[in-house]
Amino acid sequence: MVERRMPTEESRDLIDLVRDMAATELSPKVEDYEQEARFPREVLATLGKAGLLSLPFTEEYGGGGQPYVVYLQALEELASAWLSVGIGVSVHTLSCFALAEYGTTEQKERWLADMLGGDLLGAYCLSEPQSGSDAAALVTRADRDGDAYVVNGTKSWITHGGVADFYSTMVRTSDDGARGITCLLVPSDTAGVSAPTAEHKMGANASRTAAVIFENARVDADRRIGGEGEGFRIALSALDAGRLGIAACSVGLAQAALECATAYAKERRQFGQPIADFQGIQFMLADMATGVSAARALYLEAAARKDAGLDFGIQAAMAKLFASDMAMRVTTDAVQVLGGAGYVTDFPAERYFREAKVLQIVEGTNQIQRMVIGRSLSRG
Repeated sequence: MVERRMPTEESRDLIDLVRDMAATELSPKVEDYEQEARFPREVLATLGKAGLLSLPFTEEYGGGGQPYVVYLQALEELASAWLSVGIGVSVHTLSCFALAEYGTTEQKERWLADMLGGDLLGAYCLSEPQSGSDAAALVTRADRDGDAYVVNGTKSWITHGGVADFYSTMVRTSDDGARGITCLLVPSDTAGVSAPTAEHKMGANASRTAAVIFENARVDADRRIGGEGEGFRIALSALDAGRLGIAACSVGLAQAALECATAYAKERRQFGQPIADFQGIQFMLADMATGVSAARALYLEAAARKDAGLDFGIQAAMAKLFASDMAMRVTTDAVQVLGGAGYVTDFPAERYFREAKVLQIVEGTNQIQRMVIGRSLSRG
């Protein structure tokens, strides 16, 4: 168990609550749900009722009012028990961001409380088949028709596609490049919106991923978040915060892999002694533990900058890059420590290994993170 230094007594109690729910609501279900690729909607609803889907948002509209340094550590605890749920909470937070940060008072009063309470589950629709990291090239179109927008296009790789209640969707309202993108809050039951087929993935199978298709979908104009042309700025701002969520999930997964490998090494005996006594294994575990601690410190530093109102985009890119690369290394080494036992489904190490890969891809691939960081250095 990670010893955490929380800023308040309230936040310490919160982490205790998260750990209790992870033990009672997540851990008993994870293996069956992952094997069956079953989406844990009822688990997310339970977390919502406990206030865990609203932690970093203002209390005025039903949020938890917690700083990011607290929210991310709670997210890490959830991901350590079940990555699909950690990703689900992170994506829901991402999908609420546009309304919470850029919506009008009237829009927030109408929709935000239900979103933050977990009654409405969200998805974030930015990527398209030909424009993933090149978000400014998206082509999903929204044409104004009276008091509505008519939306046509396809979004791809959407977490919660087909199970969400609303989609924070970036659409093109003009041909003016990045300045032609607008954000719409689209109800999933809108006529012409569908997500027919889930992707078959390597890992995190309980987290549903699907294309979302818009065919002459009429979306009321009062569901536009911000002005026309402000969507790209909203999208990038949301991604900065979302990358911190993925960093925390990466640390949680790696922590689980480290604990699995350490426990096995203490029990497994070879040549008359636990394999944990061999220097080769000790060095592997030491490197794993150091990587986990370093990544945690990096995301917490970025979160502290966000909480202080400082620029944190570059630090978020660094945290996401380092933490997800670390998670891939640590889960790989966990399989190696377990040996043959690490390659079979009797132990969770092989699942951790499969799940880690997606963290290097979502919220901008790690190659994109390196571009973001490198450009900041060359232009600074």
